[in-house]
Amino acid sequence: MSLVIASQLDPAFNDGLAQHPSRPVVVGVADDEPWTAANDADVLLVVPSPTWRRRPSPRPHLWPGRLKWVYCGSAGVDFYPEWLLDAPLVTCGRGVASEEIADYVIAAIYAQAKGLEAATIHAREDWGPRPLGQVWGTTIGVVGLGAIGSAVARRGVALGANVIAVRRSGLPAGLAGVELVGSTAELAARANHIVLALPATAETRHLVDAEFLSRVRPDAHLINVARGSVVDQEALLHALDEDRLAFATLDVTEPEPLPEGHRLYTHPKVRLTPHISSNYQRVRHRLLAKVQDDISRYLRGEQPSDVVDRIRGY
Repeated sequence: MSLVIASQLDPAFNDGLAQHPSRPVVVGVADDEPWTAANDADVLLVVPSPTWRRRPSPRPHLWPGRLKWVYCGSAGVDFYPEWLLDAPLVTCGRGVASEEIADYVIAAIYAQAKGLEAATIHAREDWGPRPLGQVWGTTIGVVGLGAIGSAVARRGVALGANVIAVRRSGLPAGLAGVELVGSTAELAARANHIVLALPATAETRHLVDAEFLSRVRPDAHLINVARGSVVDQEALLHALDEDRLAFATLDVTEPEPLPEGHRLYTHPKVRLTPHISSNYQRVRHRLLAKVQDDISRYLRGEQPSDVVDRIRGY
């Protein structure tokens, strides 16, 4: 069986995909209407390009056409229209960038805790002791224990931090040294560093709101590597302005990019990066390997990895 795969990825990636032992036919898609590939392909490999923000609503009449499978190169599927999930099978790239994102989180924690930039001196008269913060012995709270949250938790334990976590399923963490807590409210009250690593759904929208922020420690550091929609940005700014939250590291916002002149660009207590924590160019080979492995599973009649649950939305 030779699959026809329509891919939004770049030609080099597609050339690698075509080397799969089954020799699939890999074709590009129309940049402005990638969903039209449903007419001619068995598999559609998509990425969260700006095109999907301009997608038609309601569902195109041709969708899902002859498609058997939609493969989302990203971990989250919230970027795409709901009708994308009407395909017979939808999977995602969960786990591909989790280690890179976890590294970003730990870098942000150390940057905030140690404050080396503020401690740097530029003249002899500046010489003298300066206090540095600690990571060892502090509490890192992780909201969401999927691939990213688990990678953060493992690093936190290795660094001597107390790691607490909350997860939707309520299942045991399965990670040595990680304490599951009963609620986000408890996590907010205990953590020095609060890491958001959960999917964007209707239930998680503005999870971090005024009530959540009223419970955090005044020295707390909020890190969002999930989605911008998880945080009520006005409530966040208010908490920062009133010194009820010490700092925020944001790799994601709502919308992306933020409008020119938005306060998050220049707020002294905010570190804002342009959704780069996945370090995508460094992990493309992992995505290629994952897609190739899933093609092999599919052709053997097995279920590919990381099937998206239409009801849960991830």
